[in-house]
Amino acid sequence: MIYIRNLFLVLIALNVQLSIQAQVKLPALVSDNMVLQQNAKVNLWGWASPNEKISIQLGWQNAPLEIVANSDGKWKVIVDTPQGSETAYSIKIDATNKIVLNNILIGEVWICSGQSNMFFPVGKEEGTWKTGVKNYEEEIVNANYPNIRLFTVLTNASPKPLDDVTGSWTACSPNTIKTFSAVAYFFGRDLYQKLKIPIGLISSSWGGTKAEAWTSQAVLEGTPDFLPILEEDAKNEKIYQEKLETYYLNLKNERLANNNDLSKSLLKKPKKEANKTSYVLYNAMLYPLINYTMKGVIWYQGESNSGQAYLYRTLFPAMVKNWRDDWKQGDFPFYYVQIAPYKGQTPEIREAQLLSLKKITNSGMVVTTDVGNANNIHPIDKQTVGHRLALIAFAKTYNEEKLIYSGPIYNHMKIKKERIQLFFDYAGSGFRKTGENLKEFEIAGEDKIFYPADAKIDGKTIVVSSSKVKNPAAVRFAWKAVPEPNLFNAENLPASPFRTDDWINETLIK
Repeated sequence: MIYIRNLFLVLIALNVQLSIQAQVKLPALVSDNMVLQQNAKVNLWGWASPNEKISIQLGWQNAPLEIVANSDGKWKVIVDTPQGSETAYSIKIDATNKIVLNNILIGEVWICSGQSNMFFPVGKEEGTWKTGVKNYEEEIVNANYPNIRLFTVLTNASPKPLDDVTGSWTACSPNTIKTFSAVAYFFGRDLYQKLKIPIGLISSSWGGTKAEAWTSQAVLEGTPDFLPILEEDAKNEKIYQEKLETYYLNLKNERLANNNDLSKSLLKKPKKEANKTSYVLYNAMLYPLINYTMKGVIWYQGESNSGQAYLYRTLFPAMVKNWRDDWKQGDFPFYYVQIAPYKGQTPEIREAQLLSLKKITNSGMVVTTDVGNANNIHPIDKQTVGHRLALIAFAKTYNEEKLIYSGPIYNHMKIKKERIQLFFDYAGSGFRKTGENLKEFEIAGEDKIFYPADAKIDGKTIVVSSSKVKNPAAVRFAWKAVPEPNLFNAENLPASPFRTDDWINETLIK
């Protein structure tokens, strides 16, 4: 009898274990309160037991979907979504267990990524660099938009691609917006107010990170120009391991000398910054997102790559291509922010971002020379940044005709005796200047010595000259770490810093 009873208990435990293993599980992104991309074929996916039968009932369709998990227990199904609206739907998943997802909206979904200026939250966190945006108290009180949904990916790093992230969808409210990305929020708020449909914002960013951390190992290893990045990573890892070895050796010796009493030890274990290594953020914070169908990406990063600006010219476009190849949604919109003036930056990194406009199809760039802070790498005017990103989206993604979404971008020049005439894109509506004279223009001859230039608006061009340069060869505009230019177009959008020459600079040879 005892044997039979024990056998019975084992069988019950085994059945419970098998039942738990067989339960359908969903990724964090597929959950209550999510926004699914409108008018699209979107993915729903998850895990189950091998070959498990799963029935999915979509709130906007009559007939259920019948699918079967593969031999590894993974499943994915493509579903059609309707036009976006404020109608809330549910999704019912029926297998060994049952899951009901509630309060699901259909609208526009955007990925929002980068480093600290994208991570920078709306609210203030005492004692940190998170000082809150301009007028943050007022912005928080007014952030009552239940049809804007927010998902913040918890920061994480991994040497191998992960299947899931940590985070949850929440409705935008004064309580939830405090810690959410400010740039993402102001961008999404502009979209919602004009498009009048739900907006889903997925924020996946981490301060102090380089573009290579957001790029896959395969892309970095497969591109000869990027191998020095991985070589440097290996050197840093070796240094860290040597420090760790020394720490444990000293700890052992200290333990022996103090009869195993380490309560008074002053030794400090070396720390490793998890987000500084190549491809670890791609693995942990981007790869798990690629099943989620979205409209496009906004990106604010570059500060940590400013010391290798020339390499960024190829690294940044390669990263974007990497993302597009993985998402398999074609050349989806990719709109980014040119980093703001700051005393620790270089003009070459802004140039690399400017040049990337021609390398990255379906892209757009926000210029921030008028909203920077020479002494703070995290300027607080994130409203302007979000608004300008939204302008690009309205014009290029949502096809708002005749909308000027960019400030003047240098196109070409003509040398006319002792003057140089500059031609620009996005200047068709005319130029505007603040102050009496145009600032931040310099001119040089073949000797490559630049002098402050006299710059005049001439119709839809700028004419530049200097009495010290009789045979001009090149012009530079706002070419310094902290420029204070005052050239805008009629729509009050600032001109991007630029140079007409390609003379070698310090950061170009690193």
